[in-house]
This record gives sequence, structure tokens and C-alpha cells, in this order.
Amino acid sequence: MLKIRIFSFSYLYSGLPEDTSGNGGGFVFDCRFIYNPGRKPEFGNLTGNDLPVRDFLDNQEEMQIFLNNIYKIIDTAVENYISRNFSDLMVSFGCTGGQHRSVYSANKLNEHINQKYPGTETELIHYNL
Repeated sequence: MLKIRIFSFSYLYSGLPEDTSGNGGGFVFDCRFIYNPGRKPEFGNLTGNDLPVRDFLDNQEEMQIFLNNIYKIIDTAVENYISRNFSDLMVSFGCTGGQHRSVYSANKLNEHINQKYPGTETELIHYNL
């Protein structure tokens, strides 16, 4: 069974997550080009797990284009890894503080994989929450 570990992290505070699978890394996606909801006072103490932040990012066109492109890349990798009987895949999303955009993106990819590939196992890890 393919295990997919999905991380969110902060470029500023924690840096890239370590790959403990022994494969030497995985996909890393930078969310910093998308408008940071943390710059709005009403979202400052919230995270990508909170409904107001999720609603805000759901309505950001750049975020939706970004995620659709990520889904295409990761779907191709998942299908390839399954066909080759690989056991591990690592995907990481980084943003400045690791609380809004990267958390949201990691959550969305986790939902996507769980819906599309029920035969896989996902682990969601938010480094900076």
C-alpha cells in the first residue's frame, strides 16, 4: 500500500520537512505567491484549518489554479507509484509562517487523495500549528 505523507511548513520558522522514509525527499510546493490571509487582521490568529480562512482561500483564483496543477502532478505520481509498488510518497507545502496557505493546501490535497485513491494511506502533518 502506498503511504502518502503530506506536510505544511514555514520557510521562515521550520524549513523543509525531513524525509524519514529514506527516499531523500519528495515534492515541495511554494505557496508564498498566493495572497497571505494572515495579512488581514481578522485572519491573523486563525489557520488554514479555520472556516473563515478556508472560505477566503476557496475564493482566491490563484489558489484554485495552483491546487488544480498540484492535483495533476500528484495524481500522475500516485498512479505511477501504485503501478510500481512503491511504498512512500512525500508532498510538502510551504509558506512564510506555515499557518494559512500551506495548511490549507495540505488539507485540500489530503482530501483530494482520500477521495480519488481510497486504496492509499495518507498522513497529514502540520509542522507549525
